[in-house]
Amino acid sequence: MKNYRVLMTLAALLLCVYGYAQTREIYTNPNFSSLAQNHKVVAILPFNASIGLRPNQMKSITPEQHREMEVNQGLAVQSALQTYFLKEKGKDGFTVSFQDANKTNALLLKNDIDAESIKSFTPEELAKLLEVDGIITGIFSTDKPMSEGASLALGLAVGFYGSTNSGKASINIYDGLTGELLWKYEKTLSRSLGSDTNSVINTIMRKASRQFPYSKM
Repeated sequence: MKNYRVLMTLAALLLCVYGYAQTREIYTNPNFSSLAQNHKVVAILPFNASIGLRPNQMKSITPEQHREMEVNQGLAVQSALQTYFLKEKGKDGFTVSFQDANKTNALLLKNDIDAESIKSFTPEELAKLLEVDGIITGIFSTDKPMSEGASLALGLAVGFYGSTNSGKASINIYDGLTGELLWKYEKTLSRSLGSDTNSVINTIMRKASRQFPYSKM
C-alpha cells in the first residue's frame, strides 16, 4: 500500500510538471483585450532565422552564403505565416487583417531596414513606420534549410539534400502603440510537424489556433 501511494504521488507530480510545461508554450498578456481592442491591421515581419550547420559544412560555404540562407529562410517563414493567415481569414477566422508581406518588406527596404538593422528598432517604432496596429515577429532555428530549393542548391556544397524540421520556432505579437508583448508561442520542431516551411507553420499554428488571440471563437 505504501509503495502504491508513493507511485500515485509521483504520477501526480509528473502530470503537474507535464501540464505546466504544456501551458508554458503559450503566453497571452492578461491585458490583451484592452491593449488590442482597436487593432485592425497587423504586419508580419521577416523572421530571425538561424541555420546551425556543422563545422565541416560551414567550410564549404562562405559566411555571406550562410547568412543569405538564413535571411531567405526568415522570408520563407514570413510568407508561410501570411499564407496560413490568409487561408484562415477566408473562413472569417480572425478579427484583424494582415498587411501584405510584400508591402511590409517594401516599406522596410525604403527605410533602409534589413535583417540586421531591424534588431535596433522597437516594436512601436516598426508599427508606426508600417502604419499598423500590431506586429508579429519570430525566431526560427533549424539545422538545415527548410526550403527544398535552398537545400538542393547547396546539396553538393555542404553535403546534404532534403529539408529538415529539427529546431525551434517562436512567434510573438506586440502592441504597436505600447510595444508590449501580447502573445508568445514557442514550439520545438519535431518530425511530426512536416518537412518544409509551409507544412511546419501550418501544423504549429493549428496547434496554437485555439489560443491565438485574434481568432474568432
